[in-house]
Amino acid sequence: MKAVIMAAGEGQRMRPLTATRPKVMLPVVGTPILEHLLNEVRAAGISDFVFIVGYCDKQVRSYFGSGEKWGVKIVYSEQRKQLGTADAIRMVSDVVDGNFLVINGDVVVDRADVKKLLRNTCNTMSVFEVKDPGGLGIVELSGNKVVGIYEKSRRPPSLMANAGLYLFTPEVFDAISKTEKSPRGEYELTDSLKILMVGEGGLGYIKLKSWLDLSYPWDLLRVNESMMASLKAQNLGRVEENVFLKGAVVIGRNTVIKSGVYIEGPVIIGDDCRIGPNCFIRSSTTIGNDCHIGASVEVKNSIIMNGTDVPHLNYIGDSVIGEGCNFGAGTKVANLRLDEQNIHVGGVDTGRRKLGAIIGDNVKTGINSSINVGAVIGNNAFIGPGVVARGNILPNTKLF
Repeated sequence: MKAVIMAAGEGQRMRPLTATRPKVMLPVVGTPILEHLLNEVRAAGISDFVFIVGYCDKQVRSYFGSGEKWGVKIVYSEQRKQLGTADAIRMVSDVVDGNFLVINGDVVVDRADVKKLLRNTCNTMSVFEVKDPGGLGIVELSGNKVVGIYEKSRRPPSLMANAGLYLFTPEVFDAISKTEKSPRGEYELTDSLKILMVGEGGLGYIKLKSWLDLSYPWDLLRVNESMMASLKAQNLGRVEENVFLKGAVVIGRNTVIKSGVYIEGPVIIGDDCRIGPNCFIRSSTTIGNDCHIGASVEVKNSIIMNGTDVPHLNYIGDSVIGEGCNFGAGTKVANLRLDEQNIHVGGVDTGRRKLGAIIGDNVKTGINSSINVGAVIGNNAFIGPGVVARGNILPNTKLF
């Protein structure tokens, strides 16, 4: 059996982080979302994969190649024009044989749930009970069948979300051939599911025990926190004297942890990094490769991507920082409103009392600059010395 993973989309709600990379390549726990998914599906017994790629597909292809590193076989199907999820599945009709899995590339599922799904022989979707159905596709169940599918309904009939993990028989291609374009001009898989739902065999379901979805940039922090709970310590670098490591800390190859550094795990630090001297890295932080965290810096519950420098006298909390950024001395990122209410970004309630900034690639800040809670800063922006940055700052903006 093959697993078809849909990895063609950009993920516009993840901007600016997806301005230069597909959503599935955003990092959690130090590796791309798609790699976590690949590992779980492989552990469930699947070794043949079809990656449907499109937006920035070269990054996916160059990272995963033919799958040899993971002991699997990967072939690629290219959806250059984004005509919807049903159209993406239609494209693989000639490379799958018999029943097959389909998985959204931007979710994290557990191998045990995948194994459970594989035991089915009819068209089956996976569902997960959520507390807040807002913005999610919701399904209505009766007995062992799906009887209703609702996309982003204001008054959904249940709290069972469509988890984006399916087992399909070849019948799905017939349903896709009958699927009409949606009002937004795409062929939606949910419309094909509705056709299967009213067909002779109906549409079955399984309930997942574990499911992590990512819609907005701050979801990366939630998933990162959750997945780091089971982290195990590993040191492949060099740790100088007078360094205190508490809890699970992963240190990559050729990384140097200098004297006076205090790290409170779980924390992941990539390869070829320079950490310290005399800095504080707090729990649920992941730092990419080739980063510099310098003297008198505190980083808390954040994701810092490859090649970013936070050299001295900085504070970063509850933030996602892109690649190649550089923070001037004294730059501070606020992460809590004075009234301690939830932080809203672009009119969306993040559900978080603590959220710093979402910062794209190659952003530079001058000395003593300040970044307010919930700021979103686009790629290549420049925040000048002493400037207070707030709200949505477009790419290539220069603030003085």
